[in-house]
Amino acid sequence: MSGNTGESRTGVRVKRRKTLVAALAAPLVVSLAWVATPSATAGQELSGKSVEFNVLAADGTATEALEAAVRKAGGTVVASNRTVGLLTATAPENGFTQRLSAEKSVAAVARSRSIGQSPDARAPKDKAKDIEKENRAAGGKGAQGAVTAGMDPLDSQLWGLKSVRSDLAREVQAGDKRVKVGVLDTGVDGSHPDIAPNFDRQLSRNFTRDIPVDDLGQEVDGPCEYAGCVDPADVDNGGHGTHVAGTIAAAADGHGISGVAPGVSIVNIRGGQDSGYFFLQPVVDAMTYSGDVGLDVVNMSFYVDPWLYNCKSNAADSTEEQVQQRIAIISITRAMNYAYRKGVTQVVSLGNQHQDLGKPLPDSSSPNFPAGNEHDRVIDNADCFSLPVEGPHAVGVSSFGPSQAKADYSNYGFERISVSAPGGYFRDGLGTPTYRTNGNLILSAYPKNVALTEGAIDADGNLTPDGEALGVQKACRPDGSCGYYQFLQGTSMASPHASGVAALIVAQYGKYSAGGVNLDPAKTQRVLEGTAHDIACPSPRTVDYTLVGRSAEFNATCEGDAAYNNFYGHGGVDAYTAVTKGAKFLK
Repeated sequence: MSGNTGESRTGVRVKRRKTLVAALAAPLVVSLAWVATPSATAGQELSGKSVEFNVLAADGTATEALEAAVRKAGGTVVASNRTVGLLTATAPENGFTQRLSAEKSVAAVARSRSIGQSPDARAPKDKAKDIEKENRAAGGKGAQGAVTAGMDPLDSQLWGLKSVRSDLAREVQAGDKRVKVGVLDTGVDGSHPDIAPNFDRQLSRNFTRDIPVDDLGQEVDGPCEYAGCVDPADVDNGGHGTHVAGTIAAAADGHGISGVAPGVSIVNIRGGQDSGYFFLQPVVDAMTYSGDVGLDVVNMSFYVDPWLYNCKSNAADSTEEQVQQRIAIISITRAMNYAYRKGVTQVVSLGNQHQDLGKPLPDSSSPNFPAGNEHDRVIDNADCFSLPVEGPHAVGVSSFGPSQAKADYSNYGFERISVSAPGGYFRDGLGTPTYRTNGNLILSAYPKNVALTEGAIDADGNLTPDGEALGVQKACRPDGSCGYYQFLQGTSMASPHASGVAALIVAQYGKYSAGGVNLDPAKTQRVLEGTAHDIACPSPRTVDYTLVGRSAEFNATCEGDAAYNNFYGHGGVDAYTAVTKGAKFLK
C-alpha cells in the first residue's frame, strides 16, 4: 500500500490518502500482448456481432492517429476524448483487438463492458434502491416541521442544512451565479421549480446514450424516451442527480426547499444512465468537459461501472477484464488530473459499502454489467482502486446521521477521507421515536416524471397512498407549478452538502473576472478541511451495528483524534465557518 501524509489542524502529521499518482509510479501502460494472440496480424479476419471497445492511446500519441488506427483495423469511432486519449469504437467482436496489436499508437484495447456469459434470473442491479431507498422497504415516515423564518417552507425538514450551518452562512455569502457547480450524475431536472432558477441550460450536457437492453436481452434503461435514445440535457429519468442538485443549490425563493449554496449555478454534466450505471467513456468526457468550460466544483456521487474496484492484475479476472480495468485506471487518472489543472474542485462520495477503503473487503459484486456475471475477488489494496474516489485530487466525503453517528453503510478510512457531511442514516436514534423514520434521511428534489414512473404520484400530479407512505412531499407555487421531493440516504447525499460548502468558499474567496470566478482547488480544499468542525470518535470506538439489525461485517472501529480520524476525516463541513473564517487557510 502506498500513501502520503497530511497535517491536521493540531499540527500532528497524520496518515492521509492512498494516492493513485503514487500507485502509478509502477508502469501501468499495457501492451496489447495482454489481449492479442501470438499469431495476430493486421490481416486478422473479423467476425461475430458488433460490440463496443474502449481504445486507449499510447503516451504522446495524437488522438487522430488512434482514430486512424481504429478505422484501419475495421472499427468505427463512436466517441472520442482527445484530452485523455480514450475512445469508444464499434467493431466485430472477434479479430479487432488482434488487428490493433501492431499499432504503436495504441496502449490498450478491451471490450468497453464485461462480456456476458449467460442470462441470469435476477433483475438488473438498481444500485440506488439498495441503500439509498432503505426507507421504502421499511415503510418509515416522518412528520413535517414548522416553517423556519428566512428559509424556504420545507427547510424545516432539512436537518442537513442546519448541520452544515447554511442557514447562517447565507446571511454572509449565499453564493454567486458566476460560481458553477457540475453535477456528474444521472442528469438534472432543469424544469424542477427549485432548480430552474439556478440551472445553467447553456453549459449543461448529456454525455450518455440510453441502453434499452444489454447484450443478453436484459433490461437496462428500458425503452428510450426520446428519439435517438439521447435525453435532453435538462432531463433526469433516474432521479439521483436531481436529488443531488437540490441539496447543492436549490434556490432560496420562498418556495419548496433551498440548497446549501442557494445562489450558485448548477450545470448538468450527465455521465450516468437512467438505470444508475456510470460507464467509462461518458464519465471521462464529463470530467474533461468540466475543465474545458471552467466549472468550479464537480460533485461525483458514484463509482465507475462495471467494477467496484478496478484492479490492475487480479488473478480472479480474465486477461481481457484486467486490461479493461487498467484502461479505466489510466483514463480516470488522466481526466481527473486535467480537471484539477483547469481549476475544478472534485468532491466525491466515499461509497456505501460499509468498509475501510484501506482494508477493502472481498468483492462479489463485479463486474455488475451485464447483470449475472459477477464473480468473487479478493481485493489487494495496493493493486485495486475504487474510482473516482481513489483517483487523484478527489475530496472524499463520508456520511453521518442527525446524531452525527457515522451511517452504518458509509465507507471510511484514513486513505481517502477528507471530510464528512450529512448523508442520512435511517437507523439513527436507536431506542428513540426517530429510529427508522424519514426524518433521519435527506429530503431533496424529485423529478415529476420519475415520481410518476415510481408510483409516488398519479397522472394528475397528486400524491398516491404509496407516495404519502414514503414521505414524498409536494409544494405548489402561486403560478400553479408544483415541485416534488423525496427522502434518500447515502454518501451520495453527503457529498453534495460538501460540494455546496465548496461552492460558497469559491464565491467568498475566488477571484472574479469577466470569465467567471477562479479559486485554486487546493485552496478550496484547504478551507473546506480547515473550517470543518471536529467530530470525535464515539465511545466505545468500535461501533456495533448489529444492534440496528446489520451483520457483524458492518462493525467499524474509529481511529484517530477529534481533529482527524478515519470516520469523519477533518470533521463535518461547516458553511458558516468556511465563509467567515476561511481566509487564514488560503495562505
